Amino acid sequence: MSIRPRKELGQHFLVDENILAVIGRLAGLEPRDVVLEVGPGLGILTRYLAERVALVHAVELDAELASRLPELPNVRVVLGDAARIDLGALAPPPTKLVSNLPYNVATPIVVESLAGLPTVDCWCVMVQREVADRFFARPASKDYGAVSVLVQLAAERTGFHAVSRAVFRPRPNVDSALVAFRRRPMPDDFAAVKRVVEGAFAHRRKTLPNSLALAGVAAREQAAAALAAIDRGAADRAESLRPEEFVALTRALA
Repeated sequence: MSIRPRKELGQHFLVDENILAVIGRLAGLEPRDVVLEVGPGLGILTRYLAERVALVHAVELDAELASRLPELPNVRVVLGDAARIDLGALAPPPTKLVSNLPYNVATPIVVESLAGLPTVDCWCVMVQREVADRFFARPASKDYGAVSVLVQLAAERTGFHAVSRAVFRPRPNVDSALVAFRRRPMPDDFAAVKRVVEGAFAHRRKTLPNSLALAGVAAREQAAAALAAIDRGAADRAESLRPEEFVALTRALA
């Protein structure tokens, strides 16, 4: 019996096995790896991973799909919403996140994994091309935003590969890309930085002091003084600050 993708879950099944070797190369798969796969779909990537790593945690929201995943000793199927369950409780803890991520949860899964899955040291994810571009966008570019800052404070890009729409069923209306990145030392106060970053970009047309004030992060006067302390002006906007400047701003606000 064929399975129909559920649009409301952002399902676009990976059906072309030729892309698997690219995923394996960018992910740097090793026999000792414990891999977290979110949204395994038809299980094509799941089986490929299981043949090369110690364990695969396959988290699937769709019960019908979960029941059809490969029954292998080193594949543990977790039925549930990856955006809501405690992925940090997986045992043994994952060391890599390798997934064709469902479109509607791709960004939050990656962002929350930065601090929420401290054992993950490598990501290789298939996402919409615009999302992949956003992860490592440069300041003042059209794609630069809160996600760019947070990802770049926690990781560095190690690989990128544009992906044809033909590798999916149904064929999506947007381009996709594989993006790989590895963990680097994060600021100890990452949670505080995250709050400031999200507040700073909450009102993109506003100056930073106004955006932070409207977001309830800091009073306008306090934010202006903190910007002056890091040699930035009250007229600056969030998209002009480099990731490391947000760290400095957070500490100046403390």
